[in-house]
Amino acid sequence: MLVTLEGLDGSGKTTAWEALRDEFDAVFTREPTDSWYGDAVLRSIRDDDADPLAELFLFTADHADHLSRVVRPALADGEVVVSDRYSDSRYAYQAATLADYDDLAVDDALDYVRRVHEPFTREPDRTVYLAIDPETAAERAGATNKLERLDYLRRVGENYERLLDENPERFVRVDASRTESAVVADVVRVVEAALTD
Repeated sequence: MLVTLEGLDGSGKTTAWEALRDEFDAVFTREPTDSWYGDAVLRSIRDDDADPLAELFLFTADHADHLSRVVRPALADGEVVVSDRYSDSRYAYQAATLADYDDLAVDDALDYVRRVHEPFTREPDRTVYLAIDPETAAERAGATNKLERLDYLRRVGENYERLLDENPERFVRVDASRTESAVVADVVRVVEAALTD
C-alpha cells in the first residue's frame, strides 16, 4: 500500500510524517528525494528565475527516479510506503507555476502536468491532505522561497481542492489548523484505518 501526505507548505505535513515513523513499520520516503535529482529540484526552488517548465521536468525526473529506486521495489516486496509529498504535490504546485507561463499552449495546466505523469506514475492508495488556509500556511512556512509566498499558495490550495473534489475516495482531509497533537492523532487514525482496510 502506498500512503501519501499532502498539503501546503506550513501545514504540518512533515511533522505528521515524522510522527508516523514511531507508529508504523513502513518504508518512509519523501519528495524531493535525497538523490542528485532531488538536489537539482532544491536548487531550482531556491532560484526565483528558474524556468517553470524546466522546473516541472526536474520534479518529474525526481519522481520517476523515486518510483524506480524506492517506491516500486518496496511495494513489490509487500511493504507499506509512506511518502511526504508525491505526485499530487506536482499537480498542485507546478500547475500553479505554469498558470502564468505564456509559452505553454495548454488550456488546463493541472491536467497537462497529470498527463505528463500518467504513463509512468503509480497512484497512491490513500492520500492524507492536511488542510490549512493559505494565509496561515504562508505565515508558518516563513516565505523562505518562491513556493511559500501567499499569492502562490492560494493558487496551489485551489489546485489541491480540485484534486480532492475529483478523487474523494482516495483523499482524506485533516484539519491542520488545530494543535500539532490533534493533527498527528488524526493522521495516525487515518493511516491505521487505511492499513486495516
